[in-house]
Amino acid sequence: MNDQALQERCCRRDAVAAEETQIAAWMEQIHGDWSRGDDGRSIVRGFRFKNYYETIAFVNALAWVAHRQDHHPDLQVGYNRCTVTFSTHSVGGLSENDFICAARVDALTAC
Repeated sequence: MNDQALQERCCRRDAVAAEETQIAAWMEQIHGDWSRGDDGRSIVRGFRFKNYYETIAFVNALAWVAHRQDHHPDLQVGYNRCTVTFSTHSVGGLSENDFICAARVDALTAC
């Protein structure tokens, strides 16, 4: 999903809650340390950085990606860390859009 997801765009109108079997398949395909949120209706990943500047640079890049995809995560930001949580609130769970954006966020830190 990761390479394919980089070619995909989030589709707001077609977003539907994914079935557990599909979520499990997508979880195996995305790179990084994404995990299911405690509520089971989100995916979460923590990122660590050297300093505040790098953290905010990541947040700004992520904001640009989220804006372009029109799919926005919840963020918890600290001095050298950022926790990203994706969920499709309109469907009350996870959709393909969450995994498309997770792949794009992973690409920000791939270098």
